[in-house]
Amino acid sequence: MKLSDEEYMKEALKLAQKASDMREVPVGAVVVRKSDGKIVGSGYNRRETDKDPLAHAEIAAIAEASKTLGGWRLIDCEIFVTLEPCPMCCGAVINSRIERVVFGAYDKKSGSAVSVMEMFGYPYNHKPELTGGVMEQECSEILSGFFKRLRKK
Repeated sequence: MKLSDEEYMKEALKLAQKASDMREVPVGAVVVRKSDGKIVGSGYNRRETDKDPLAHAEIAAIAEASKTLGGWRLIDCEIFVTLEPCPMCCGAVINSRIERVVFGAYDKKSGSAVSVMEMFGYPYNHKPELTGGVMEQECSEILSGFFKRLRKK
């Protein structure tokens, strides 16, 4: 059953909260198969836990979706992520052929979908559809609350 963009973003926010509880920057992502609305991959930020600069929420969700679906081409899939993707994650979206990217909070420092650069606008072999600002306030608040708590410590 297909859910609304907001309902999928709520699932990504649950994962962001899991990251926050682990003292990770709270970013969560889910990959959804468009034809039936099933979540086929999920992930959250684990860079500190795994000591891995590649351990972004989107990378984990894309990797899980690829395993679930049995291939690297995630055609008929869309990704919902609480924070605008960075250059690495935009590249992973392009390379995995995800059809649509939906993000919550804009990232003025490293967001590469629209904020710092428009990576999906370059002449790569794949151009996903893009929707930004879904549940932007909730996605921004989990991040700002995390960093506020971090500064107090």
